[in-house]
Amino acid sequence: MRALAIVHQPDAGPGVFAEAFANRGDQLDSWEIAEGAGPPADPRTYDAVLSFGGAMNAHQEEEHSWLRFEKDLLAERLASGMPLMGICLGAQLLAEAAGATPRRATRPEIGWHEVEVTPEGAEDPLLAPLAPRFSAFQWHSYEAPLPPAATALARSPVCLQAYRIGDSAWGIQFHPEVSATDAAHWFDDYRSDPDAVRIGIDPEALRAQTRAAIGDWNRLGRELCGRFIEATAR
Repeated sequence: MRALAIVHQPDAGPGVFAEAFANRGDQLDSWEIAEGAGPPADPRTYDAVLSFGGAMNAHQEEEHSWLRFEKDLLAERLASGMPLMGICLGAQLLAEAAGATPRRATRPEIGWHEVEVTPEGAEDPLLAPLAPRFSAFQWHSYEAPLPPAATALARSPVCLQAYRIGDSAWGIQFHPEVSATDAAHWFDDYRSDPDAVRIGIDPEALRAQTRAAIGDWNRLGRELCGRFIEATAR
C-alpha cells in the first residue's frame, strides 16, 4: 500500500502512524503542504490520503492560502471513493469538503478527555475495538459538525469525536497519531495557543499524565492506523 500524509506543521505529522505503515512494509509519503512544496507524487496515484493536525483553523484561508487547495483536493478524492482519514484539523477540513462547516467548540479540549463510542461506532472497522468508551489525547478549540449523510462514530460531552463518510473516509477529532516527542513539544510551546493560556492548562501536570499514558495510547494509535490500512486494502 502507498499512502500520502498531508502535514501542516513539523510537530503535527504522522507520528506513530508512520510506524504502523513501516511495520507492515507499506509506504507513507509526507507532503509539507504549508511550506509551499508540491506533493511527492500526484495525489491521485496513491491508495489513500491522510490529513493531519495543525495550529491553524479551517476558516483561515486568507492567512493560509493552501487551505482552499487542500479542501478541494479532499473533496475530489472523496468523490472518487479514495480511502481518506482526517485527524483534528484534517477531520475539520474533510468535514468541510463533505459539506459541513467547522466551528469553534463550546470549550477547548486540551489533554486527556473521555470519549464515548456510538452504537454505530461499535460496529465500525476502525472504532469498534475502542467501544464503549476510552480516554483520548486531545488538543483543539474547533470542531467538525457531522457532514451530510455521514455516520457519527464517537462523541465527547463537547463535540463529535469521530465520523465516517460512506465506507472509506474517516474523520477523527482526537489525536491517535501523536508521538511522545510531539506531545512534549506541544506542552513546551503551549503559550503559543491563546486558548490553552486562557483556560489555564497546567503543562507540567499534563506532561506527567501523558508520560504515564502515552505507551498504551501509542499502541492504540498504531493499531487504529493498522485497521485503516487493512480497510484500504479491502
